[in-house]
Amino acid sequence: MHQTRLVSLVEAAINTVIGFAVSFAVWPFAAWITGIEYSSAQHWAVIAIFTIASVARGYVIRRFFNAGLHLAAVRIASRMARLGAWRDE
Repeated sequence: MHQTRLVSLVEAAINTVIGFAVSFAVWPFAAWITGIEYSSAQHWAVIAIFTIASVARGYVIRRFFNAGLHLAAVRIASRMARLGAWRDE
């Protein structure tokens, strides 16, 4: 199955929106546990930076596999299976 670049971007964005919500909820707890003090503006800034990085990462990975480069991964997995290094249980 091949996705268009736009669909890849939308998929990465939806995945990241979910991650954003989780990060927004978890960050105050993580900061409290580690003793990090932060302002509300810092909270939003940190989450925004990681959200942008996450969209970019998801998009690049999706395009990598969609470009047919995933065939190398398939070949490696096949070789590993033949050698008994990987068992699909």
